[in-house]
Amino acid sequence: MNRRTCAALLAACTLAAAPLAALAQAGWPKAPITVIVPLAAGDGGDTTARAMAELLTRELDTPVLVQNKPGAGGALGVQQVIAAKKDGYTLLFTQNSPLTIRRVLEPAAASYDPLRELAPLAITTRTPSVLVVRKDAPFGTFQELVAYAKKNPGKVHIGNAGPGSAGDLSVQVINSVAETDLLSVPYKGAAPAVTDVIGGQVEGVILALGALAPHIRSGSLKAIAISNPFPELPGVPTLSKLGYRQDILGVWFAWMMPAGTPPEVAQALVPALQKVAKDPAIAARLLPLGIVQDWEPAARVASEIRREYDTVGEVNSRTRKN
Repeated sequence: MNRRTCAALLAACTLAAAPLAALAQAGWPKAPITVIVPLAAGDGGDTTARAMAELLTRELDTPVLVQNKPGAGGALGVQQVIAAKKDGYTLLFTQNSPLTIRRVLEPAAASYDPLRELAPLAITTRTPSVLVVRKDAPFGTFQELVAYAKKNPGKVHIGNAGPGSAGDLSVQVINSVAETDLLSVPYKGAAPAVTDVIGGQVEGVILALGALAPHIRSGSLKAIAISNPFPELPGVPTLSKLGYRQDILGVWFAWMMPAGTPPEVAQALVPALQKVAKDPAIAARLLPLGIVQDWEPAARVASEIRREYDTVGEVNSRTRKN
């Protein structure tokens, strides 16, 4: 058998193997699916993941199990998925901070490239970030907070959910656009930050709306700025509405899987994911938490990551210069 014949046979075998592999993968899923959530149990994002996993279990006819992996501002969970087998049985449901903010502020802890090492599937939910203060604070509006901070430099502390969170970066945004020197106070999650602002240990906090909604409704905390308009808080302004060049950062949640996972997985998963993301039952469960449904396909996820990464880099650069 000459070389030309051997090459032809090898090519034929390769072509034959490709559809067989695709056919085998088309039977996905054949086993339980694990969804890694880089947040603590009980967080709004965790609640969202569990609500969606419950319906995905029904749609895919296989168990979809949520596993919490908090730590390093979400980077530990992201890294776990990057290192997982590329078989479609380990997925990631994450907020934006470990994909963008954390990589700028703490590159040593988040030294991965989500657009190279992960395959985006969709953005399915969003929630605004809100700056709140105590009801008895010496400032009741954002403009009054800025004026107070300038008269009392270094004395206004703003808590957030942790290093590299949207709230942490948003403190830098305010300092940059309003020329203040607010001090960021990162906590290990939203709950202790809320406890401290109510108790007076910090003057305000910037957190996802879900963690703050009950306290805003009760009147114990007052919302004075928001990342993007929200129906329940029509009178709370964004920074851009107040004339500043940039808003504080909101929170969005995306589904991803390890890069290199067979495309047949996404072909089977994305339609089920879209159906679940738009289910009215999900909306009814999430809206009281300040979380709204959304649907942005994979290409939009990638562009959102690039855009926000650049924005965070610019804010961080301006802050360092100041």
